[in-house]
Amino acid sequence: MRTLGIDTSSRVLSIALSQDDNIIAEQNRVFEKKHSSFLIPEIKRILEESHVSIKEVDGFIIGLGPGSFTGLRIGVSAVKGFGVATQKPCVGVPSIDALAFNVDVAAESIVPVIDAKRGQVYSAIYKKRRGQVVRSTDFLLLTIDKLIKKIKGPAVFLGDGLNLYRRDIEKSKKDSIFLEEEYWYPRAGNLIKLAVGKHKISKKLALGKLKPIYIYPKDCQVKK
Repeated sequence: MRTLGIDTSSRVLSIALSQDDNIIAEQNRVFEKKHSSFLIPEIKRILEESHVSIKEVDGFIIGLGPGSFTGLRIGVSAVKGFGVATQKPCVGVPSIDALAFNVDVAAESIVPVIDAKRGQVYSAIYKKRRGQVVRSTDFLLLTIDKLIKKIKGPAVFLGDGLNLYRRDIEKSKKDSIFLEEEYWYPRAGNLIKLAVGKHKISKKLALGKLKPIYIYPKDCQVKK
């Protein structure tokens, strides 16, 4: 089974292609302009380099966020379009789950910190069990001070919110580990691994279930 994974929730456009359980191609590129200009050409490129046509893809995975409102809409719309055009199944996976999956070190807690603007962050707290990352809280939108109060014991932090809040975390959590920037963004390969291993790719199209994770109130507009 060939699966195409896409994440547009951050400044990094991530695309991956898998054959069964193996990731056979993946790219993670920063684009200064909106993903809408690059998404389709980059998908076409990775498929051509892998000698796979869009008709030969058996399923599509999209990161649902939370993250950039505009980026999420672009990614979800693209995958819905692929689903309609090919009649192949589509699955949505929280991008923040895939971000936590980047962590490959032992820790009591894994905490993504994503800049949500307006002095707040998107986050959730994860535990690593038997090689799997398990979310132990709801998706969170809160200030860094409130997030720190929720964390018990040593933790691993990652995400672009560290550009703004690393010093605040260090003051309160002196035994913390901070991952380098290369681990700060969701990877499409992880989306595929989560979808295949946990969510399972249904044979049904189910496009109505593909909805971005918006934690801000609907009437709140935040530029990302």
